[in-house]
Amino acid sequence: MLQNSMLADWFETPKGAYVLGWERKQFDAAVEDVFGYNAVQVGLPGLDFLRESRIPLKLRAGVEQGCNLRSDPVQLPLASQSIDLVVLPHVLEFCAQPHAILREAERVLMPEGSVVISGFNPLSLWGAARALGWERRRHPGCGRYIGLLRLKDWLALLGLELNGGRFGCYAPPFSQGRWLERFGFMEKAGERWWPICGSVYVVRAVKRVVGMRLVTPNWRDKRVAKKTLAPVTQRENGLHVEKRERR
Repeated sequence: MLQNSMLADWFETPKGAYVLGWERKQFDAAVEDVFGYNAVQVGLPGLDFLRESRIPLKLRAGVEQGCNLRSDPVQLPLASQSIDLVVLPHVLEFCAQPHAILREAERVLMPEGSVVISGFNPLSLWGAARALGWERRRHPGCGRYIGLLRLKDWLALLGLELNGGRFGCYAPPFSQGRWLERFGFMEKAGERWWPICGSVYVVRAVKRVVGMRLVTPNWRDKRVAKKTLAPVTQRENGLHVEKRERR
């Protein structure tokens, strides 16, 4: 996980701060409505991506200094189906076994538990610069970018259902903060005109268990008509997000 620790230094640069500022907002929104007892952040222990989580017990796992659970992410010393929330901030791009990390996250997750993942998008200006070799020798271009469609396939194979996410950071990969600010207008334009071409993405997936049904007591009077839930499919920033509303 040495590359992941080097990524923490990159987040202190103007370009890294630009990405981190956007990602923090997305993680905050993704974790605040996940309930349970245990949450784990894998990697980047110096950055708190669980700060808005209401879960009481929060662990930071990894091999870097600052992790209170020192462990290889592909072999977490946690019981199966014991964790309600796992966050993976740029872990998959900077490790040799991204599939193994996802399998381990699925193993420790409770049924209906959530995993939140951030990654760099190869279908973006930043991805194009990396493909041309301009950014490959330094962070974050030295990582192996994983496209959202590929990530979605990996999640589906593990029984993890994508249920929300966003793309962001549409400015070109300038190293100087003043140029990033000058191209700030591209944020709104990108969200509207080319939403799937943001430089980074943050997505959330839920562990589904086939045949599982949650049974709860009927506290209401049987004479009261039950309200039904109807799925409503919306499209947010190029990602299909299924929400449910009351009739």
